[in-house]
Amino acid sequence: MEDVAVNHIRIFPIVAAATCVVAVALPADLRGEDDAMEGKVALPDQIAWAPGPAALPPGAEAAVLYGNPGEDGLFALRLKLPAGYHIPPHTHPKPEIVTVITGTFRLGMGETADHDGARVLPAGGFLALSPGVAHFAYADDGTVIQLNSTGPWTLTYVNPDDDPRNK
Repeated sequence: MEDVAVNHIRIFPIVAAATCVVAVALPADLRGEDDAMEGKVALPDQIAWAPGPAALPPGAEAAVLYGNPGEDGLFALRLKLPAGYHIPPHTHPKPEIVTVITGTFRLGMGETADHDGARVLPAGGFLALSPGVAHFAYADDGTVIQLNSTGPWTLTYVNPDDDPRNK
């Protein structure tokens, strides 16, 4: 038993020193410091919402957190969807990664929308879609999602009559 105690006493200073070195080596944003950070931080109360992209049905609000969805490069876009919101079947030419921030988001696959057949994704839910996969979505209640992808972001409706840009 004494050997175990002695070993713990010998190892403790090494572990403590290593922990200090790792903490100092962490980027400033992971240490809780943001003055030396190169990048962007978006706090919830500082997000500026605007009307959603013209490619989406009316009623959505959007906030670009990072990048520019209309240009080449990575971007992060938040969408605020009202209760009962529906995005008809559509595709994207690039991968789409979505995280549900708040509310209940329903995702369905295929070229025919089916609310009850769509998978329910609560807050914290995540999905990743490959390019060209037809899908549709519903917001059962007020829902915020975050969409990450590579621009330029485009959306092509399976049925052109569903495209709000054609109305």
